[in-house]
Amino acid sequence: MTLRALIIDDEPLARRGLSRFLKYDSEVELIGECADGESAVATILGKKPDLVFLDVQMPEMDGFSVVRTVGISRMPVTIFVTAYDRYALRAFEVDAVDYLLKPVGQERFTHALTRAKRRIAEKSHCDLNRNIKAMLERLRGNEYLDRLSVPHNGRILLVRTEEIDWIEANGNYARLHIGVRTHEIRETLNALEHKLDPRQFLRIHRSTIVNVRAIKEMQPWFHGYHLLLLQNGRELRMSRYHNKVAQRLGFRSRRPERS
Repeated sequence: MTLRALIIDDEPLARRGLSRFLKYDSEVELIGECADGESAVATILGKKPDLVFLDVQMPEMDGFSVVRTVGISRMPVTIFVTAYDRYALRAFEVDAVDYLLKPVGQERFTHALTRAKRRIAEKSHCDLNRNIKAMLERLRGNEYLDRLSVPHNGRILLVRTEEIDWIEANGNYARLHIGVRTHEIRETLNALEHKLDPRQFLRIHRSTIVNVRAIKEMQPWFHGYHLLLLQNGRELRMSRYHNKVAQRLGFRSRRPERS
């Protein structure tokens, strides 16, 4: 994928230097140059580049003013360019990926560009994940999810919910157990419970949801608790409100035989 870059600097010499460095990278296309903050804002909002090299000190509207005007959430991945390192901290406070001190050398430029590419790739990955989730929401309409998008080794897997044996809470994440495999998604168990078909998935504990089809039997345990034995041999503890769960599963509660 070719990245679209924009150079913003009021010094022609600085713009030429950055432009020359970019020509060495076939993955980046220079879509324009701006000499002032006002035109920079218009170009960013109009052309929506992936990456900007933004000079801090410019007359009338400096680099930080450009960021405030566009809005941090709408800014492309940004590398600040400055003659003074005292601006470095402020650059990172507005979510810059890096900053370059003038005069800019080739090696330092390449390092910053590599960091920017990594940030853009991570951002694209997150955007893709959100788009897939939104697509699944639209497809299901008023019905329950039959697939979940799962990040895996830099990719997005679509996992069929019917393949999931059980789900456990892990803070703000949910851990999916599918046979011997596990995947984590950024979703609370409460939110996930409402998205899954209650005819197929059952909340048996505050930290556990189980696929009804994966259950083999229910066994009495201590102090009124019960255990669910899954087809794969996994044992899951149920909460004390087991009678409701047992009715849902069609099991009869068995008491331990007295000797």
